[in-house]
Amino acid sequence: MRSTYDHGTTDDGDDTDVTHVTARDRRRLTAVAAGVTAVLALGGLSTVSAHGADSADTARSGTGARPTAETTPIGFGAGTTGGGNAAATTVTSLDAFKAAVTGDKAKVVKVSGLLSLTGQVDIGSNTTVLGVGSGSGFTGGGLRLKESTNVIVRNLNISKPRKPSDGITVQKSTKVWIDHNTFSADRDHDKDYYDGLLDINHGSDNITVSWNKFADHFKGSLVGHSDNNAGEDTGHLKVTYHHNWFTNVYSRIPSLRFGTGHFYDNYVQGAETGVHSRMGAQTLVENNVFRDTEVAVTTSRDSDVDGYAVLRGNDLGGAATEISRTGSFTTPPYAYTAEPASSVVATVTAQAGAGKL
Repeated sequence: MRSTYDHGTTDDGDDTDVTHVTARDRRRLTAVAAGVTAVLALGGLSTVSAHGADSADTARSGTGARPTAETTPIGFGAGTTGGGNAAATTVTSLDAFKAAVTGDKAKVVKVSGLLSLTGQVDIGSNTTVLGVGSGSGFTGGGLRLKESTNVIVRNLNISKPRKPSDGITVQKSTKVWIDHNTFSADRDHDKDYYDGLLDINHGSDNITVSWNKFADHFKGSLVGHSDNNAGEDTGHLKVTYHHNWFTNVYSRIPSLRFGTGHFYDNYVQGAETGVHSRMGAQTLVENNVFRDTEVAVTTSRDSDVDGYAVLRGNDLGGAATEISRTGSFTTPPYAYTAEPASSVVATVTAQAGAGKL
């Protein structure tokens, strides 16, 4: 199925057509029916609950014990240590921050206060960036990890990244943990006024995105910037998203090309499309909750090559699914415990975002 709702071909020019948003309510009943039909059509996803939950393999689900903030990353980003036990430097100005995060020596940089910037600040390898309290971070631009390795970014508020800057860009970088941040903008401007909240591209690898809140934006999180970048991206772009809260984010939750994505225990609220697997990407979508969402998962939009997806244990909330190709990625190569979808909303809304460590 090819959609007329173009969710973008590159990170530089998302051509998403948002003029149809006002038709959302008129399509709600159709989307609900389509969601049930699509789920029933998938092998192994044979029943749907009153909330649209798929009831496939839930063997990895937990017993209901509510998780707490991790001290080390779970998922593809496991083993990321950032600045480790290096003595912390606290900064209160943009110039001091820029100086503190350069270079590849181990370092821990604490940001105190909300700093305005234009563009992005490059973060060196072996770095931990940590917000102080609940209100520290950056507005107007963001951070860039370019050819960096072993970086942790936690407890920051990153808001209103003006195009062409993302809130965070991870480019040609490996071993990254992005945890307990709040990313936000607004939906009062044109969709291209701001850029992405979190974009991961150019062969980046081994990344965990956990316990973040993404709010009030058109372009959530893009993994793989272009359909034409197979040579660099194939075999890379391995990303885990868990316990994130996406609220009033239009699409790209995430959009994944070429890579391998594990999306579990996330809460998606108020989206047009959620998980978008394309250009042969393999995606496991597990124990998530979707509310007020048109299409929870799609593999068949906007690219010449469809992606793959496996769904299990999700509460679709009546959202449609568009699964043209069922994937082979069913067992991630790391230890984790996915809590059941029934407890995800309470857990995520209480603990995701800055100020919750």
